Amino acid sequence: MRTGLWGRSEQQDFRSRIRGTLLGAALGDALGAPLAGLSLDAIREAHGPDGAAGLTPFHGRRGTVTAATQLTLFTVDGLIRAHVRRDTGAWHPPTDIHRAHRRWYATQHEWGPDERRTDNGWLAREEWLYARRAPDRACLSGFAEDSLAGPDRPRNPTARGPAAATRSAPFGLLFGWEPSLVLQLSVECAAQSHGHPTAHLSAGALAVIVHGLTRGDSLDSAVQRTLGLLGARPGHQSVTDALQRALSAVTQGPPGPEVVQSLGAGTGPKGPAAPRPAGAPKAKDAPGGPDTADGADGPDAADALAVAVYCALVAEDLAHGLRLAVNQGGDSAAAGALCGALLGALHGETSLPGAWLSELEGRAALLEIADDFALEMTQGPALHGPAAPSSGWADRYPAG
Repeated sequence: MRTGLWGRSEQQDFRSRIRGTLLGAALGDALGAPLAGLSLDAIREAHGPDGAAGLTPFHGRRGTVTAATQLTLFTVDGLIRAHVRRDTGAWHPPTDIHRAHRRWYATQHEWGPDERRTDNGWLAREEWLYARRAPDRACLSGFAEDSLAGPDRPRNPTARGPAAATRSAPFGLLFGWEPSLVLQLSVECAAQSHGHPTAHLSAGALAVIVHGLTRGDSLDSAVQRTLGLLGARPGHQSVTDALQRALSAVTQGPPGPEVVQSLGAGTGPKGPAAPRPAGAPKAKDAPGGPDTADGADGPDAADALAVAVYCALVAEDLAHGLRLAVNQGGDSAAAGALCGALLGALHGETSLPGAWLSELEGRAALLEIADDFALEMTQGPALHGPAAPSSGWADRYPAG
């Protein structure tokens, strides 16, 4: 973990990449959500031969995000609290991340913030997060359990969809961690809901690639390092194959939807669907539609990762990369979110289209938690260490 001092320019670059990662992922999510479930032909019929060129309505307005962005926010919240808890001597990040995801789970079953809860912090008091936006079934069933699972005994062992990967970019922002530790933590946390190696290793791969980009690596170098780390993990083949397909596709002619379609239209082998556990509470009937299935007929995390990496590699800019990622017949929302995280980490906040940002749901909260994360990672001891003055940080991120 990083122990040295941060210079001003270094802090500014780090904050820009954090903002870029979180906002880029949310933009990709919002851009792809209205297209999810549509074939390429249906997208072209609705939006023209080039597909959707910008944000289109989802749940009544443009720029609306899905549960992927909600969970990403809670992932950041959990990472901040994990660092805060170092002051108490209770340092176990997987526990704090799981508690954060359990707070998201509560938003899917309650109508609004419960003021009686003392562990909410500021994020769980954001009323817009209580809208139900196509939550993944494996996330709902996985986070229904208070106890921790793990890669050796994961929850939903047949769940291989991309929902765990789409919430995992924040692990890559742990700038001072070694890549192997980033991989381990992200995989452990992904396995709380998605037990198939394709799912939790895709989540880990995404985090390690973002980690390399945050440190200034090229995208190709970050992918190559990730391939090396994945090779020692059981069940890695579908994920390493997907990354290799993405790298190979770059050399196979000009980018276009047909290439993307070949990478991510659900061509990977699927396992049986993960069942909803008996007795699990039923989510509240709020806007968001039915749960998305995760299994035999659902999307594949490795497919979405391959699309995201390919589109980020060939992108002329962030907007071009996101359009390419979402205008295809696979999981448009997941591919968009993953691609947005990669391009945002690579190019920083200034790469984000201002017109899209102005319509993005939750933009203020994303900026607030991005800046809090940057402060915690660079100035944590001054905020809540034993000698720190009372700053209100413990109220924002309760350590208990």
